[in-house]
Amino acid sequence: MNLEILAGPLLSLLLGYLLGSIPFGVLLTRAGGAGDLRTIGSGNIGATNVLRTGRKGLAAVTLLLDGAKGAVAVLIVRAIWPGNEGLAAVGALLGHLYPVWIGFKGGKGVATFFGIMVALHWPSSIAYALAWIGLLGLTRYSSVAGMSAALLAPVAAAALGRFDLAILYLGFGLLIFWKHRANLERLLAGTEPRVGGAKDG
Repeated sequence: MNLEILAGPLLSLLLGYLLGSIPFGVLLTRAGGAGDLRTIGSGNIGATNVLRTGRKGLAAVTLLLDGAKGAVAVLIVRAIWPGNEGLAAVGALLGHLYPVWIGFKGGKGVATFFGIMVALHWPSSIAYALAWIGLLGLTRYSSVAGMSAALLAPVAAAALGRFDLAILYLGFGLLIFWKHRANLERLLAGTEPRVGGAKDG
């Protein structure tokens, strides 16, 4: 196969992965003097664990940047290699879940998935955000809110006529569900802490 034909897809996947791999939670907590995030609370690199440092501002910025890197990956590829946005999205999410820079031990992907959805098809991201924020406020379980929003994503895309994205989102939702398996065990055991507790992951 012609290498020029493969270049766009491969570079889109690689760019998405490298952007997704940026561990903003680790970088921000270290720069802010809050220590190594991987040794705090659950050890997760996402905003929920950053919140556990007591630095609400850092947690908010982590949330925004983790979402932004997913959106930026898609938008850059749309501008340079149009038609390969889905590969950029795959790379970005995998990068966040398994970042090369910190030994492939990444976050849960909820914020990054949201950013990807905003860039790929913003109407379906509204349902995601409503489920995420609504269930977080109702249950105060970050894991329940994140998993529910991720599994709702393909339903929202299909309901809006984007069956192509529904398939992609289903794969993403299952990945995020897999990354939350320890949370699922704690939920079933009744030991999952709520947001504001000591160890929510």
